[in-house]
Amino acid sequence: MKLANLDGRAVIIEQDGNTERAIDVEKASDGRFGPDLQSLFEEWSDFVAWGAAIPSAESIEIDAGGLGAPVPSPRQVFAIGLNYAEHAAEAGYPPDEMPVTFTKFPSSIVGPNAVVELPEGHVDWEVELVVVIAKKTFRVDRENAWEHVAGLTIGQDLSERVTQLQGTLPQFSLGKSFPGFGPTGPWLVTPDEFADRDDLAIECSLSGEGMQSSRTSMMLYDVPELLVRLSAVCPLLPGDMIFSGTPSGIGNRRSPQRFIRADDVLVSRIEGIGTLTTHFDNS
Repeated sequence: MKLANLDGRAVIIEQDGNTERAIDVEKASDGRFGPDLQSLFEEWSDFVAWGAAIPSAESIEIDAGGLGAPVPSPRQVFAIGLNYAEHAAEAGYPPDEMPVTFTKFPSSIVGPNAVVELPEGHVDWEVELVVVIAKKTFRVDRENAWEHVAGLTIGQDLSERVTQLQGTLPQFSLGKSFPGFGPTGPWLVTPDEFADRDDLAIECSLSGEGMQSSRTSMMLYDVPELLVRLSAVCPLLPGDMIFSGTPSGIGNRRSPQRFIRADDVLVSRIEGIGTLTTHFDNS
């Protein structure tokens, strides 16, 4: 199942040739589910069972401009740093025994095709696989971890490096939480849709120039391991998001450094999910 936020309403995406069409969840379920997308995570098992047997329903062609964040109001947003060996190497940090964990504050989350106002400083890109939690998860074991995943989407962990690196110790969460610094989308894809959910191509380009390219199988801590490690400390709640880390190729580690400008277009892709496009403007 592909689940999206279209004009603030939960919709299921179906493929019609080369065109995506949307089925309104509230209308198709006669009011049983929706229209608020965030509410679906509170009864995810029932919703998925209904969605798997959804009868023929009226659908509309998607206007991509109406797509919003597939998880518009998460209670908790976890983010993982240095989760690809090549990125840890370019950043000058050896892999750690624990995932480097911080947060992006929920107010930074936006959807696809967002126009992000650039603050002063150096704004950098970080394409990431984003994991969305299906049900309350506490002290989960590795073998059952995928059962707690509602789906996967694409995210950009946009980072203003001056704010992030000022002071004696890094300010990861603040430097990564300006308005619009959490683009996500275009939709949420349930794990059963992937041929190999643990090995997906991931890449991004900036104004047509390839910047990052890897596979999620290169993560030091894969999706099940992240759920094990995080849930050992924090209960994960329905609709929570985990930005799972970025590959090498970020701007502040290039020579010369390259940062996002107001005329740039950032395009992020993950195999089996699609494309996330982000535009920028001066604040």
